[in-house]
Amino acid sequence: MTISENVAAIRAKMDAAAVACGRDPKEIRLCAATKMNDADAVRQAIAAGVDCCGENRVQELVQKQKENAYHGVPVHFIGHLQTNKVRQVVGKVDLIQSVDRVHLLEEIQKEAAKQGIRQDILLEVNIANEASKSGFQAAQILPLLEHISDFPNIFVRGLMAIPPISKKYGDNHKFFQEMLQLSVDIRAKKYDNVWVEYLSMGMSDDFEEAIACGSTMIRIGTAIFGARAYDRLHQK
Repeated sequence: MTISENVAAIRAKMDAAAVACGRDPKEIRLCAATKMNDADAVRQAIAAGVDCCGENRVQELVQKQKENAYHGVPVHFIGHLQTNKVRQVVGKVDLIQSVDRVHLLEEIQKEAAKQGIRQDILLEVNIANEASKSGFQAAQILPLLEHISDFPNIFVRGLMAIPPISKKYGDNHKFFQEMLQLSVDIRAKKYDNVWVEYLSMGMSDDFEEAIACGSTMIRIGTAIFGARAYDRLHQK
């Protein structure tokens, strides 16, 4: 199947999943996870109607921006961001989804202040407390937001999570529900620099379940572009 056909198939599943739980399909955004896909593939996905593109690697982000690959849609950074690469991302993307530690918040604040801008971000939650994954623990989020005014050049637009790999429908229901509840708890408060618009959760193997649990943004790579050839690009 072509990228266009894949996007259409995903859209149909998104719509069905939303309607099944009484939601408006227009509430949910499709973010194309473009890691290890070239500029032409990204352009095809945009032409097919994805809402935004999410890049995992700074090197690829910089290169594809030079090639004008993301023209027409917002670009997000969705991978692990090293502090020494913050300046290459802040002000260059519409949203940093993967803010996973206080030190990274501090570096984003410094760079955004230097540029005189406000950087939109999501807080990444390690919802299953997996040792192999980064992110804040769920219990850390509300206390962190009590002090978010210490970062005046940052605006928290919501939460992001990568739960365990799902083998069947229902595997991640508990984690998605916990993320939804956390977003509800945040909305019930009045924090400076916070407006929970995005609940970014759900990927190729579990996005329908994520939608059923309140996701407002799914991040899809393989189901759009096919399996990634990890030996295709050699990057540090």
